[in-house]
Amino acid sequence: MQLNVQDLACVRGGRRVFEGVSIRVKARGGVALTGPNGSGKSSLLRVLAGFIAPAAGTLHLEGGDDETPLGAQCHYVGHLNGVKNAFTLAENLAFWAEFLGGGDVAHALRVFGLEALGDIPAGLLSAGQARRLGLARLALAPRPLWLLDEPTVSLDAGSRKILAKVIREHMKGGGIVIVATHMPLGLRLDQELKLGASVRTP
Repeated sequence: MQLNVQDLACVRGGRRVFEGVSIRVKARGGVALTGPNGSGKSSLLRVLAGFIAPAAGTLHLEGGDDETPLGAQCHYVGHLNGVKNAFTLAENLAFWAEFLGGGDVAHALRVFGLEALGDIPAGLLSAGQARRLGLARLALAPRPLWLLDEPTVSLDAGSRKILAKVIREHMKGGGIVIVATHMPLGLRLDQELKLGASVRTP
């Protein structure tokens, strides 16, 4: 499996956020997206996830399912946790399991150290616990491509180690990871893509 991105460009609100972005990453590989705020890291992940149409360029997951859009073959975790505060942790993950086509809720809670909190409303969680809940859907249904936008925000040192372990296991199993981050991940990815300076408004 290999993700091929060639000469990708993104325009938002009439502004060209980035252009000429090319990535080639094989199974078991990872890419760290770096660069200043406004350089397009989040936009690039959203283009890959299918939330924003590219202004130019091509993207293809070689060895993936050609009948399925790329966005449906990835896990995307953005700045927001995608958590329903009135639902318990288990109910939140059950919702995601149904949306993603299956998954073991108890396993996902256990992987991210949340098993003791499964029956409480998500609205009672700390910021770090809520972030772990948002990340726990990575441990539900398998997806070959993970797109993670600042995944370590609000995580303490112990939780960052858990996330690093989960990412390593995903890559070891043949998965691909692309991570936008300003902070150390606690693991080494084999590529870094540094996006340019912020785009100035007219």
